[in-house]
Amino acid sequence: MPCLSLSHAHAIKLDLCDQLETIADSLPSRVDRLLCLRVASQLVPWLRQCQVYEEEVVFPAFLKAGPDSRAESIRRLEAEHVQDECAAQDLTDILLSIGHGAAIANPEALGFMLRALFEALRRHVAFEREHLLPEIEGSPPSDRPD
Repeated sequence: MPCLSLSHAHAIKLDLCDQLETIADSLPSRVDRLLCLRVASQLVPWLRQCQVYEEEVVFPAFLKAGPDSRAESIRRLEAEHVQDECAAQDLTDILLSIGHGAAIANPEALGFMLRALFEALRRHVAFEREHLLPEIEGSPPSDRPD
């Protein structure tokens, strides 16, 4: 059932958001370098894994469960995936550098980048919870992908 795995994907994304927020809140002088390394190692792979699941399973189930007008929402969500992944890759490079001992060149810019990503991810999750999950949960079992 897609909604069970989507809920798990949401939990992963929201946990990543919490970790990014912790780093942002610790700037400029209380940054946990080990946390930076941990987040840097997980951010892109976990985000990509969630996005692939959404694109291959959840989005098709959502489209199948309703009118053609849903395609525009899916195109927007897919565009957000691209933007989020680019931002995550940029942050990964910076967090790896900080984790390995580099100074934080511009704490304000880094804080902005961190907050921009975790806020975008939280909005994405909220939209999916409000609009996709109810539709997928409400679709007959025969309409759900295997």
